[in-house]
Amino acid sequence: MIGFYNYTVVLTYAGFACGCCGIYYALSGHPGIGIILLLLAGFCDMFDGKVARTRERTDAEKQFGIQIDSLSDLVCFGLLPAVIGYACGLDRPLDLVILVFFTLAALIRLAYFNVTEDERQKQTTEVRKVYEGLPVTSVALIFPPLFSFRHDIGAMFPQVYGTLLLLVGLAFITRFKIKKPGMRCMFAFIGIGALELAWLLYKTRS
Repeated sequence: MIGFYNYTVVLTYAGFACGCCGIYYALSGHPGIGIILLLLAGFCDMFDGKVARTRERTDAEKQFGIQIDSLSDLVCFGLLPAVIGYACGLDRPLDLVILVFFTLAALIRLAYFNVTEDERQKQTTEVRKVYEGLPVTSVALIFPPLFSFRHDIGAMFPQVYGTLLLLVGLAFITRFKIKKPGMRCMFAFIGIGALELAWLLYKTRS
């Protein structure tokens, strides 16, 4: 079969599977499960690069890793949040404009990252230290807290969610620099994500 199937791509494939399942559940009337799967996709993305760097890879394997990571990110963090919004009631024409804009902004951000990362890797082998624009994977930490309070927000939740989609989409393509989080920050993100996951599971059962 074409493609690469060693352990360096397993987490990327697992994250993509989470994104696909999240879309299915959201469109089946279970956006809460979609949000949980968004978080799980975020966990997979957090470690896939580190796992990949534990193995000496060919140039083809490195390029393949970059491409599938971005394609997976588009589904998990560009399309899934928009589908969750649609499942929560963002189905009017103006809402659909926001949903499409959010996904398009994620697509542009990921494609731009691929181009600049390819150029950067031709000049240096150092790990990237600064991102330009808000990384799309950040939505795995941004949207779950809002979603967990959807019942408290009430009838205004779709509008609040749509506004956040619009702002985050703009942040994807706005030219500003953000420092890549270090190991301590990564552990903090893991802790925050774990708390969000536990809270979502509790809210889903209650």
